[in-house]
Amino acid sequence: MERSKKNNGSNSCEFANNLTATNASATAATTTVSNNTAGTTTSPWSNNKESPPNEDDSNEDDTDNATPAKVTDPLAPKLTNNERVLVVSVTERRRETWGQKAEFLLAVIGFAVDLGNVWRFPYICYQNGGGAFLIPYCIMLVFGGLPLFYMELALGQFHRCGCLSIWRRICPALKGVGYAICLIDIYMGMYYNTIIGWAVYYLFASFTSKLPWTSCDNPWNTAACMPVTNANFNANQTTPAKEFFERKVLEQYKSDGLDLMGPVKPTLALCVFGVFVLVYFSLWKGVRSAGKVVWVTALAPYVVLIILLIRGVSLPGADEGIKYYLTPEWHKLKNSRVWIDAASQIFFSLGPGFGTLLALSSYNKFRNNCYRDALITSSINCLTSFLAGFVIFSVLGYMAHVQKTTIDRVGLEGPGLVFIVYPEAIATMSGSVFWSIIFFLMLITLGLDSTFGGLEAMITALCDEYPRSIGRRRELFVLLLLAGIFLCALPTMTYGGVFLVNFLNVYGPGLAILFVVFVEAAGVFWFYGVDRFSSDVEMMLGKRPGLFWRICWTYISPVFLLAIFIFSFLGYEEMLGTEYKYPQWSIKVGWAVTCSSVMCIPMYMIYKFFFASKGNCRERYDASFKPNTNPGTAIPGQQGTNV
Repeated sequence: MERSKKNNGSNSCEFANNLTATNASATAATTTVSNNTAGTTTSPWSNNKESPPNEDDSNEDDTDNATPAKVTDPLAPKLTNNERVLVVSVTERRRETWGQKAEFLLAVIGFAVDLGNVWRFPYICYQNGGGAFLIPYCIMLVFGGLPLFYMELALGQFHRCGCLSIWRRICPALKGVGYAICLIDIYMGMYYNTIIGWAVYYLFASFTSKLPWTSCDNPWNTAACMPVTNANFNANQTTPAKEFFERKVLEQYKSDGLDLMGPVKPTLALCVFGVFVLVYFSLWKGVRSAGKVVWVTALAPYVVLIILLIRGVSLPGADEGIKYYLTPEWHKLKNSRVWIDAASQIFFSLGPGFGTLLALSSYNKFRNNCYRDALITSSINCLTSFLAGFVIFSVLGYMAHVQKTTIDRVGLEGPGLVFIVYPEAIATMSGSVFWSIIFFLMLITLGLDSTFGGLEAMITALCDEYPRSIGRRRELFVLLLLAGIFLCALPTMTYGGVFLVNFLNVYGPGLAILFVVFVEAAGVFWFYGVDRFSSDVEMMLGKRPGLFWRICWTYISPVFLLAIFIFSFLGYEEMLGTEYKYPQWSIKVGWAVTCSSVMCIPMYMIYKFFFASKGNCRERYDASFKPNTNPGTAIPGQQGTNV
């Protein structure tokens, strides 16, 4: 337990009447409040309801005795008789806030709008009925994705802490959810940055007079290579773009899959290392540094998308591609798979459950309108996916025109779309070098924003949970964390690394995050309670959430998550793809990876109930599953040392 700090050798100090008015030159604020303190000095803690967080609060706390005083300010700290109060260095340990409101919005948009908006949504859309798919997509957004998105923004803003510390205030036994999220974020960092590294490789390869995937006369090409513009091209042959990706960038022919992946490819490792360097210098100083970077990384993709859209719709065959993209097939709406795909796409696109929305919103001011932010950012995310569909399908229509074939024989899903098909189309355009450079710059910025969010979630969580050992040494911690993730990611940079990237994508976050978010939602809506959560929102916004939101939070959103999890669990083999048959031992390892994060939840529940709580079963249950309304801090909204 922290002891009270002493100023100028005195044995006791007076608590400032108003913490927000503390002189900026003070190095600490300390106090004892006597039993006969006069009426207007401080405000007492409420034993049954926690005060809302202060915008200038702190993480590092000390203690002293306190007794009640008269209530004057509803936002001021509340103290009770015989309650030890943690006293803080207000000027030294204030929580950062975003430099501008726009920085927060751009950070959230940048996290939500990722590579999946470009390579997955267009494919899912045309596969599931074209324009008709927009109906289940919008329904799942309104009833499933948006309520969860709004929930996380509100939680982070109210409690002002990351995905670990926040559970003390919601349901202490579910703190394992926070550890599970951190582990999932590590798995994502191990493969997602490698994909960005592929884009970096392509970017540097584009700085030439002739794109290297234009022709078949390169050292890495095989006899089966033939340009798609050749009239004799058939299904038994490969394109220069495909061979460049598989035989030059990845060199996967030098491996035997996961059984023998081969050594690390130095040039690829150098590209991925460059990505980690960019990430470090964007995150090392916290939201103040990240807030400046997102002006570029979040806005640049939109500039490029608009440029590519203008170029795409001017190409021959583009109208056929767009028509193929939008033409509704209403009969497909009878297929349950279409609705599950819509729900999955919304969930993974908005990204609740990764801890990122909690972390980013925790740096907001307390009165910020998080409801409006949720509507704006989620709408922009979905509109971006829709816009990306026009960009992709205008070019696919052009490629079908060039190859004199149908669009369904041209298109690919996932990395193949952006690393093979689209570069293939670019190579046939005039000014191909320019189009290639801006396209891969767009992919890099899309990827960087998402990796910023995932890593910041983990960094914020650990800095809040361990403010003295980690929070004060953020720069060093971020360096060690990224260095560790880079070393763990080295196998993804081997000749067989592409198989591991897909493997980690499925077994790292793929299934586990669905279960984790379901438990998170259950903890907030069923243990903490929708009424209590609604009251928290009312404190911030001055208005209680309507009946629609409360119904969604109580019933619809949990069912939404459970349905996605069940269908994904049943169809996990499809998620691995069919191009490579994963060995049986790897499937077992994959389930172990999934369970490693999922098991954090029951393991911590057992620890909390049987080892970290005292008393009879009822008392242990209350300590484990009821929110801690006295977190032990004189500054509401921040974590301190419980006394």
